Amino acid sequence: MKPAPAKATPELLAPAGSLEAFFAAMEAGADAVYVGLKDFSARAKAKNFSLRDLEGMRNVTRQQGKKLFVALNTLVKQQELEQLVRTLGNLETLGVDAIILQDLAVWRLAQRYFPNLALHSSTQLTVHNVAGVRMLEKMGFERAVLARELSLEQIATIRRETTIELEHFIHGALCFSFSGQCYFSSWLGGKSGNRGRCAQPCRRRYQQRNKEGYYFSPNDLSAIDLLDELSSAGVCCFKIEGRMKSAEYVHNVVSAYRQVLDTPPAERASVLPEAKELLKDSFGRPPTRGFLPGGQPHDIAQPAIKGATGRLTGEVSRLFSQAIAFKTRAPLHIGDRLRIQPQSDRPGTAFTIRELQLGRKPVKQVGEGAFVTVPTPFKDVFQVGDAVFKVSSNEAYTLSEPACRRKLEQAAGGKRPVALHVMMPDNQTLQITATLAGVKSEFSFPVTTFVADSNPLSVATLQAVFAKTADEPFLLSDLTAAKLPPLVIPPSRMKQIRRELYQSLREAASATNQQDSQERLRRALRELKELPPRQPGPGRRITLGIASSKDLHILSRPEIDRVLLPLTAANAESVLQNRKLASQTERLLWDLPMIQFEPEWAQLKEWVDKLIAAGFRGFRLNNLGHFLLFAGHSELRLAGSYRLYLLNSQAGLAWHELGLAEGMLYIEDDQQNLAELLRLDTGLDLELTVYASVPLLTSRIPVPALKHDSQVQSDRGEPFRVQTRSDLTVVSSTTDFSLLQHLDRLRSMGCRQFTVDLSHLGPFSPRGKQVLDVLQRPRAQEQTSVFNFEHGME
Repeated sequence: MKPAPAKATPELLAPAGSLEAFFAAMEAGADAVYVGLKDFSARAKAKNFSLRDLEGMRNVTRQQGKKLFVALNTLVKQQELEQLVRTLGNLETLGVDAIILQDLAVWRLAQRYFPNLALHSSTQLTVHNVAGVRMLEKMGFERAVLARELSLEQIATIRRETTIELEHFIHGALCFSFSGQCYFSSWLGGKSGNRGRCAQPCRRRYQQRNKEGYYFSPNDLSAIDLLDELSSAGVCCFKIEGRMKSAEYVHNVVSAYRQVLDTPPAERASVLPEAKELLKDSFGRPPTRGFLPGGQPHDIAQPAIKGATGRLTGEVSRLFSQAIAFKTRAPLHIGDRLRIQPQSDRPGTAFTIRELQLGRKPVKQVGEGAFVTVPTPFKDVFQVGDAVFKVSSNEAYTLSEPACRRKLEQAAGGKRPVALHVMMPDNQTLQITATLAGVKSEFSFPVTTFVADSNPLSVATLQAVFAKTADEPFLLSDLTAAKLPPLVIPPSRMKQIRRELYQSLREAASATNQQDSQERLRRALRELKELPPRQPGPGRRITLGIASSKDLHILSRPEIDRVLLPLTAANAESVLQNRKLASQTERLLWDLPMIQFEPEWAQLKEWVDKLIAAGFRGFRLNNLGHFLLFAGHSELRLAGSYRLYLLNSQAGLAWHELGLAEGMLYIEDDQQNLAELLRLDTGLDLELTVYASVPLLTSRIPVPALKHDSQVQSDRGEPFRVQTRSDLTVVSSTTDFSLLQHLDRLRSMGCRQFTVDLSHLGPFSPRGKQVLDVLQRPRAQEQTSVFNFEHGME
């Protein structure tokens, strides 16, 4: 197995949430830029772009020999599929360099109907081991964006065992949770992080036993002094986070990393101090190298550090009618922008400095350690003790919206790169194969040739001829040739061939692309409409989730059809050693652990093989990599958990085609979307969780200030449970999720298979018994939540 060839210098990939940020990235030296559309973007709060904007940006990147990636990295509701299909068609027509995706609906539609779109997996897919990347390879992805919880050693292991390109974040905000596995924002108000609408509750202050802290607010990743190590580990693309950030942030961060990357490795130590100073002007949070060095880092989440961005510049010590006074911790200039952050969790208030006073004297700037008075446009808003953050400098990169649009217009009609391969099968024919956007076209031209006295036909002479594309919309990116005879073709004939080639290529590309893409678009839309109705099964099936094999005698209860049991070594060993339990092969569904790094993966595979050999057929998958555990076992009945996102029929078809027999409807979903999905047949038996403790955050980040089992409370009085098991931290609400009171409505919607997860309670605890009683006699329960079922998911 050969990995993807390493690039001499890894690609520097920059974010752009606005046109100003896009041009800042271009000017600062990014090799590629990733952006979002106004729909299907995991940064829905960014300005984002229209298709017309995207066309102009694509022209700019092509003219500069750079790349443009589009993030379609959110989960898609059923009613949004038609819009998604049209968006994919438009992106293929525009010729963007790749799309970044999370929902397998995007993957399936692109693979089947829009094959010219290169596919990059989003970090939201939680790909964190060799198996996950191998699965992406099988699915046709060109690049894997790895989870941010990996060490350099773990990345190197993945590189040795896989072939596709590997991308990793090197700078910017971190999530406390594994990306794609956070339900916190959605739980509190229906704003789903997996739909690009995260309200960032992890940045809030929490209290444990009267001790306050920002327990779930990570510092910002900064790997500027690990670039050589990342490259050696096999990372070919260095990604900067920040589509919600300013153009100034983008310009400063890209400039810093560009400076280091453009310096020979042996000399990089000398430029690092200057680059790090430039990063300080990006006004982020304190830096951390995250998990990259290996071991358990203790500088990612530091409870004493407020999760606000910006450079802490002081603390309000005096108040005036419309002014604040404080001692500066960093220089200030007129034109700098400040944010005054209250000690509570209320949002901060920002303004631009128009005046500075040192004593009673007006000044244009002050240094560190000065006691300065700053007039503000706000009255009676601030309090003594509020933190003062500098969030932008007077020298910020600025480019007005009209100026940005003028630059896009200037790039209109950008040329498309074309590669040519030339052959002469005989002395009277010149054959040319042109590759444009991955599509090959062949052309043949009759020629009259002469024996060369000097300067015979060569790659250099052909390059000189075909590099002149004149007004045609092409740019010669590469020219190769088979062995050429020592002949000469008259220059006038070569010029004529050039004109005919590019004209024919333009006409063929235009006609073929339009006809072909329109036909594929029609077929994709037709499939959406022709999906057959789903026929629900006649009876009801209840799957009960438990934590330990000790509770398996719950199977004696008639209302329990099968049990969902975590696949741990202890549970597997206990079941296999008990003849009676080992005979329950049809009534036991083994639940695979979502996170498995390499050392644990081999152990997991060993237990899976033993259970299959013992006759067990039911396994529930929680990650893409799990599919490879069951290759060649068509006799099994594989189920997906709600962590294998299923919000639409195309995702359902994708999971079924990958090997699932059962799909779990998404736990964040609302009744309207559930009803639409339940009407359609995707080949999957559909199941719904109707009782559980929802893991709002699942993290690898240690929080030493919190005990293994503890409880925290937000400023708003909401209590949350924090548990640490096997180096994972799970934060959940003390309020359980329950749809048991809606079972009749769910049956009428076509749902007949339900999971009741009591793994956190135990089925024989008082609360567990109460839940089972409600299952028999559905009714409203106190101290439970219906999550987004009634009020909807944004």
